[in-house]
Amino acid sequence: MTTAHAGVFTTPGRHRVAVLVRHGLLPMELGIAHRILGRAKAPSGQPLYEVVTCTPTPGVLRTDADFTVNVEHGPEAVAEADTVIIPAAHGRDETYASGTLPPDLAGALARIRRGARIASICTGAFVLAAAGLLDGRRATTHWAACDNFRRLFPRVRLDPDVLYTDEGDILTSAGVASGIDLCLHMVRSDFGSAVANAVARRTVVPPHREGGQAQFIERPMPDAGVQTTRNARAWALARLDQPLTLRELAAQESMSVRTFTRRFREETGSSPQRWLIQQRVERARQLLEDTELPVDRVAQAAGFGTAASLRQHMAAALGVSPSAYRRTFRAGV
Repeated sequence: MTTAHAGVFTTPGRHRVAVLVRHGLLPMELGIAHRILGRAKAPSGQPLYEVVTCTPTPGVLRTDADFTVNVEHGPEAVAEADTVIIPAAHGRDETYASGTLPPDLAGALARIRRGARIASICTGAFVLAAAGLLDGRRATTHWAACDNFRRLFPRVRLDPDVLYTDEGDILTSAGVASGIDLCLHMVRSDFGSAVANAVARRTVVPPHREGGQAQFIERPMPDAGVQTTRNARAWALARLDQPLTLRELAAQESMSVRTFTRRFREETGSSPQRWLIQQRVERARQLLEDTELPVDRVAQAAGFGTAASLRQHMAAALGVSPSAYRRTFRAGV
């Protein structure tokens, strides 16, 4: 929690968030941070974040729509913030090669204080990469920009198949809507799942989509009458606590294993085995958050069988043990 501080931010005790925008900003992305973080409240009803919009040079900014936005705060907000969020800027981000940021933007980034968290939405990741902040780190960006990103920033461990990444002090998200997932994830990390779920309900969005879920990459839709794997996935979700084989899944659609595996990957962007593990991890998360079941019972209900297997898969997917996850997301504010 923050302490009293005079300056751009006016409310002591709240987590200070600066949204750093530029010409070409996408109004929806600006709204995401204010809507999700700005609506997060303690059980007492007090807001938990103070969110301000800033820009390297204050004034009127062009958007990718038919209106402008007047931004009053400059880079001094970045210097005071606990979290800095950098949304995309239409037509600009993919032109930034390593080390070629405009001087005013580079200067604003240089003012981010030590220990502050930095996050990007969509192609805002190009800004972080150009500043050298993503070298050697895992990151993502919009799927349509991944080839250019990989060419410009070969030192970044780009993961094109996820909605967001969390490297602790650096977070990145994919396309526009995944900024919602990223902001909800930050709320969950900061104040627990109950607060994040309340924000999601008010915003009428899913409270959680796994960060490892494949982006909605442009893929051809199946022709009318072509069999899909939808029924098999629904069948599996109703039986996560049971051993499930690839042959059993394929049988639900009367397909060969080979055809089913190909069709499944085309439709979900994931192999059946990886998808099944993701769903089981998600089920375990839900049980750890919402119930008092012992860890071994959670493991059985999620289909991992043993607590040791659950620990292994949660460590691989989330980097935490089941007990640590439960302490974090059941602690509240």
